[in-house]
Order: sequence, then structure tokens, then C-alpha cells
Amino acid sequence: FYLNLMAHLARHGIPCPSPVASRRNQFLGTLNGKPACIATRLNGKSVTAPSEAQCAAMGAMLGQMHIAGQSFSQVMPNPRGAAWRAATAPQVRPFLDAAQADLLDGEIALHAQGGAARLPQGVIHADLFRDNVLLEGDRVGGLIDFYFACSDALLYDVAITVNDWCMQHAEGKLDVVRAQAFLRAYHAERPLTDAEREAWPAMLRLAALRFWISRLYDLHLPRDGELINAHDPRHFERVLRNHIATAQAVWL
Repeated sequence: FYLNLMAHLARHGIPCPSPVASRRNQFLGTLNGKPACIATRLNGKSVTAPSEAQCAAMGAMLGQMHIAGQSFSQVMPNPRGAAWRAATAPQVRPFLDAAQADLLDGEIALHAQGGAARLPQGVIHADLFRDNVLLEGDRVGGLIDFYFACSDALLYDVAITVNDWCMQHAEGKLDVVRAQAFLRAYHAERPLTDAEREAWPAMLRLAALRFWISRLYDLHLPRDGELINAHDPRHFERVLRNHIATAQAVWL
């Protein structure tokens, strides 16, 4: 799925690695008995403290990617969607204190209602953190790491990206200036709907919940043989609590 998606996006002008087909017209082959693929090289480097201009460039690029993805015919259900949350939450719950467990239970119940299905859908990257984007100055030079790409609400992808790119990471709170720059640039490429505006506060919470759960799992239940650098789950717990406490979420 994701190799075909990358090829599709590259053909539509999105700067992502373009898989090179073999003589048999296949992207995926084997090398030393393992799956392998050759892809084009991209320019740029990741940044840890993106500026307002860089956040705007990222917002515009995400909007362009979502538009380009509308003509991609394959569908991949989100592997980190509602079913995954329902299955994984009970596994990490024993590692939480009472307040954390209450937070987890409440958010799982809130987002089990499935309101996101009524929002504009399409192909999403689902993991566009700063380290998965290459920048050349204020220009986006490349989007990488499409392993979690899937089909879901486009606004969910916006929330995931904003939660990383526009965050005051020490406090776990959104930077209003950078978040508005991101959203306005995205909106200029793919206009956000009234329904998406109404869903935005909950979507920010859902995006934070997804990474809180996955980081809890990676920290407490690491899988044998996998090399995972477990990130601190407390960061996204703070982000989630701050989103809940915010009376009015940053918008356009």
C-alpha cells in the first residue's frame, strides 16, 4: 500500500521518496532474503524548532498531499484506529495510576462514538512528526516514513502534525502563532469545513491519545526482537490534558 501511495504522490508533485520499479514492474523485491525497495533520494534535513514560516510551509504541503491523495484508489483501514485503541488500552492500563486510568477510560469512551467518519476522508500519513520531514530553509524538501499511512479523516492527519510541529514541548501546549500559520496555509490548499471546525478540539485530543497509548505500550510492553527507542509517554499525556483544559482550541 505505502509504496504504491508514495509512487502516486511523487507523480503528483509531492516530494516523497519515489519507489523504482524492477524490470518486472514491481516496487518490492528481495535482497539477501529480505524485502527491499530502491527509492529516490530527497534533499533537506529535519528541524527540531520549526519557525512560523516553516510551520506554514508544512501546513501547505500537507494540504497539497491530501488533495493529491484524493485520486489514489487503494484503501487501507487505520491500523491505529478505534479497534487498536480498544484492544491496547486494557494492556497499558495496569501501568497507570488512578488519575491516568480515569483519563484513559474517559477518552477511549469519548472517541469510540466514531464521529470522525462523518468528516472528509482520504489518504493520510498519520506520522508527520518533525523528524519525518526534510526542510530546505523554509521549503519542504521531502516527506518520509509512510509506514503508518492509511485511510482516515483528513483532519486527524492535521491534528497529528499540529500536535508536534506547533507545540511548546516543555509545557505541552500549542503555540498559537505557529498553529494558526499552519492551519491557514493548509486551509488555503484544502479549505476546512464547518464540520471540521466543530470536530477540531476533539480531534486534537484523539491525536494526542493515539500517541500516548502507543508510547505507553512501547515503554511497558516492548516486543521481542524489535529495536524501539521508547519515547516518554508523559509528553502526550500532558498534551492531552492541556487540550481538555483549553476552553477554545486554536483555529484559523
